[in-house]
Amino acid sequence: MKVLALFLLTIFLNKGCCEGDAQKKMQKAQLIYTATSRGFFREIIIKNKEVSVQSNRKENIVTTKINDTDWKELIHLFNEVHLETIKDLKSPTEKRFYDGAAIAQLKIVFEGNTYESQSFDHGYPPEALQTLVTKINSFAKQNNEN
Repeated sequence: MKVLALFLLTIFLNKGCCEGDAQKKMQKAQLIYTATSRGFFREIIIKNKEVSVQSNRKENIVTTKINDTDWKELIHLFNEVHLETIKDLKSPTEKRFYDGAAIAQLKIVFEGNTYESQSFDHGYPPEALQTLVTKINSFAKQNNEN
């Protein structure tokens, strides 16, 4: 019985440490998503539990706090991204070449390094970035509702 209790305690403590490390890692990161075309502009900057959204070149930037549930999900998605490979990811579509979609890019600043994706169509990121980019864009939708 003591062995089982010790085993379970070890698992829970280890999980807590990993979550704490992931939290610290995310707090050091800055995620910048931009999408632009002749008639569309969006910039979303996420840093330290805050999201800043500019939905129009002429509008002011709106900054809000990220709730705990969204922050935990964002941490999980960020940890799934391999920063070193972002620059090599290819866009699945090419609508941006003929004004069929805004030109988007994801930039991550982490521990003094900047990791930038190649340009891709807004709404159609590379598969490895799909869930993270979708989550980032959800903050812009939330700000539009407020």
